[in-house]
Amino acid sequence: MAPITAPVTRTDFGTVKATIHRKLIQKLNLDRLTEVNREDVRREVTQILEALVVGESTPMNLQERERLAQEVLDEVFGLGPLEPLLADPTVSDILVNTHKRVYVERKGILEMTSIQFRDDIHLMGIIDRIVSAVGRRVDESSPMVDARLADGSRVNAIIPPLAVDGPCLSIRRFGRDPLTADDLLQNNSLTPAMLELLRGCVKARLNILVSGGTGAGKTTFLNVLSSYISNRERIVTVEDAAELQLHQDHVVRLETRPANIEGKGAVQQRQLVINSLRMRPDRIIVGEVRGEEALDMLQAMNTGHDGSLTTIHANTPRDALGRLETMVAMGSLNIPESALRRQIASAIDVVVQVSRLSDGTRKVISLAEITGMEGDVVSMQDIFIFHKRGIRDNGEVLGEFVPTGIRPKFAEKLLVSGIQLPIAMFEGQHVLGV
Repeated sequence: MAPITAPVTRTDFGTVKATIHRKLIQKLNLDRLTEVNREDVRREVTQILEALVVGESTPMNLQERERLAQEVLDEVFGLGPLEPLLADPTVSDILVNTHKRVYVERKGILEMTSIQFRDDIHLMGIIDRIVSAVGRRVDESSPMVDARLADGSRVNAIIPPLAVDGPCLSIRRFGRDPLTADDLLQNNSLTPAMLELLRGCVKARLNILVSGGTGAGKTTFLNVLSSYISNRERIVTVEDAAELQLHQDHVVRLETRPANIEGKGAVQQRQLVINSLRMRPDRIIVGEVRGEEALDMLQAMNTGHDGSLTTIHANTPRDALGRLETMVAMGSLNIPESALRRQIASAIDVVVQVSRLSDGTRKVISLAEITGMEGDVVSMQDIFIFHKRGIRDNGEVLGEFVPTGIRPKFAEKLLVSGIQLPIAMFEGQHVLGV
């Protein structure tokens, strides 16, 4: 009769994994691993692992041994406990609140996972692996860092002394296959008429500002809009951490650089925007305006670089314009308020407001046109809005995308560019439910 082995507890499993991981590192020639084919390395590591697992005194069944081997492989080649989450296409955010608590977001809803790190040192090792891969660092002298993963996912890490309870890590997922316009339609994020209008705006080289709160889907939407840019145009992107996924042939990607350990060598987004103007761009795409570079972006839009796209953190289109004013004021250039507003009114044509609703869905809740100035106020008009009617018992938000009945003034620009849209799409009775 075969002996009965008790299941290994989580504590025992973690201890065994740490022990085997340490023994494995001692046996491997790490310098040689970088020169050998990845699959050959994996086979070699797997063979050593099997021998180490068999030699362990802690009883384990076959399933537990395979799990242990996979987790150690994740420690060697990947991001340890986070690898299963990174392989899950339904996860849009991974939020590590110290080594003990890991949350994920699926379909806009947060949920806690059973995944844990051994301790703060284990978590710090994973953070260091992420940031060092893109030439950045995180330590007590620089306890906050933005980085990205190989698939474009955006990463933020903050460690003690700023993070009181221990290191924290946030990963905003961007899959290998970014969402397309068809995906947005299928998810009821907007209507075919709204999408057709925005496609025409991009083709006709209107300047578009995508506004929204954190996690509203601004970058995803910017990716979709950029897909309508012609392959014959030269695109220069400027980002804090490169995450846009453009598929055109002629794309130049620029990314900011933090200061080195001596506090020197930082390259800010404003410097990159200014430099991009010297690179003969047909289009400039700024991942997100968040500071003094807002003025340079507006000036670029006003001096022949039409068709530019950018995003901004704001809750309404009107708030977005207010934030732009504030950002320009950060440059301390003492530009009169009325002159600044006139520059905004002449630079930006369309403001697209995206939002994550209470049920986790993401929608375009407003598509507005900037029409000019009325006195000292920038005038705007909604072309489409999402009219919220209520919430079902299951939490689902009810509402419709509603044309306001206003034909946009930029329709003439679209017509000149050969883009003719049916007048019926702007009529008020054209209502689509969700």
